[in-house]
Amino acid sequence: MSKKINTPDYIFETSWEVCNKVGGIYTVLSTKAKSMQCIGKDRVIFIGPDVWKETESPWFKEDHSLYQDWKKVAKEQDGLIVRVGHWDVPGNPVVILVDFNSFFSIKDSIYADMWNKFKVDSLHAYGDYDESCMFAYASGVVIESFYKFHKLENKKVIAHFDEWMLGMGALYVKDKLPKVGTVFTTHATSIGRSIAGNGKPLYNYLSAYDSDQMARELNMVAKHSVEKAAAQQVDCFTTVSDITAKECHQLLRRDPVVTPNGFEKDFIPVGEKHEEKRIAARKKLIKVAEALFGYEVQQDALLVATSGRYEYRNKGIDVFIDAMHRLEHIRQLEKDVIAFIMVPAWIDGPRAELQERLKNGNKYTAPISYPHITHWLKNLNHDSVMGQINYLNMRNRKEDKVKIIFVPSYLNGNDGIFDMPYYDLLIGLDVTVFPSYYEPWGYTPHESIAFSVPTITTSLAGFGLWMRKMGDKKGMDDGAEVITRDDYNFIEVSEDICNRVFEMSTKSEEEERLLRKEALDRAALADWSHFYKHYEEAYRIALDAASKR
Repeated sequence: MSKKINTPDYIFETSWEVCNKVGGIYTVLSTKAKSMQCIGKDRVIFIGPDVWKETESPWFKEDHSLYQDWKKVAKEQDGLIVRVGHWDVPGNPVVILVDFNSFFSIKDSIYADMWNKFKVDSLHAYGDYDESCMFAYASGVVIESFYKFHKLENKKVIAHFDEWMLGMGALYVKDKLPKVGTVFTTHATSIGRSIAGNGKPLYNYLSAYDSDQMARELNMVAKHSVEKAAAQQVDCFTTVSDITAKECHQLLRRDPVVTPNGFEKDFIPVGEKHEEKRIAARKKLIKVAEALFGYEVQQDALLVATSGRYEYRNKGIDVFIDAMHRLEHIRQLEKDVIAFIMVPAWIDGPRAELQERLKNGNKYTAPISYPHITHWLKNLNHDSVMGQINYLNMRNRKEDKVKIIFVPSYLNGNDGIFDMPYYDLLIGLDVTVFPSYYEPWGYTPHESIAFSVPTITTSLAGFGLWMRKMGDKKGMDDGAEVITRDDYNFIEVSEDICNRVFEMSTKSEEEERLLRKEALDRAALADWSHFYKHYEEAYRIALDAASKR
């Protein structure tokens, strides 16, 4: 069957993170949108949850003129409350936000139907399961309503659902609209993440795990059940990396098509603008450090950071802190190293004393209390990061070559201390470190090299594996290092990171400039212009399967 015959007329893509920035899937979809629009402008329709009541989503621009007739019918005949507009990202795709609250009243009958048709076990559901599944079901109803109103029966239509939260939507469309090609993407298996998060060895024993048994043991039956059913029932099942594909094979019992995550680099500053932003970021990072420590630091200090979700073991935050502690004991280290942990936690707010120092800009003669942290935590005495820093006795004194700072706030431009978005701070770093244990893709190292910041990651990150495929040279000279990690080599990984960061501290300005260029060149191989073809293949597979029904 030719490419042309298998090109979709409409693509509906649904995720909890459409116009709702809560994790890495937001980056996947918001950066992929432009490539999708290039192929079929305004025939790509994203569907997200309308959870914005008190305030409006900063990423959604409502357009009352779009699909007015359908909206009216959807409300009167299908009981759907929707808002239509554009997602404020490159490509500005059409978005439907759906209010799913009315579906809670028929939740039990929905779950009974899913059990009868697909053996989805919702009996022991808890937490975010109900909310996710009601949105998923509502999104399926939205697609069905739009499809029937616009008489798309003779069109080639794709319905694409992301992550276990949308599994019920995929099953609904499979049941109600047999001519629609269904695609389901798992960005991380719910049971794999849970095994890793509970401190169990995932990789060495992967082939021995029975996922249904583990779901019972880890109280994950409902989430695993809907994810497994969706993975097995859709026309094309995909995942984001080779490492997660192995997980899917064992835990979900289906081999997926691998659709790697690309990146849209249009918004990254270049040339003089890049240099200006880099200088501004370094200035701000050093200013905050000096205000915390109570003394001036070297202006050419090596600025290193890790970032991402607060998954202490899965993201390798524990390894990062350990590596920085080891670095302090390398006698040949001549340059100050300031290590930032930019990981959102349970904060109480920015520290008033630190704000006062930053505002006045005076020279200080003493550190503030707790000179490791920029925002107060509600659970300061029980926080894993602070606990490890205290246990290792890292004190941020002037004579310590390595200082460490925990930034536990979302860096969205109004955190009260930096007041700069994450990307505007990332550009000022000298090297980033992401020692992940569980990382299906790894946008953080991907973003880092896209901003010309050399990075260190591991072989357990999908992006790390991809870099190895592309040919990762030992050391930092190609702008990145992928360190081999498994279930049991914590110390070796920590030592490797320590040595690589030390290596970065010895580089001359010219060597640093060349490294930043190497990092950027590598990032160019991982943008959507190279990766979107994998989604096109997934859509062809799904449409081919649908055409046979």
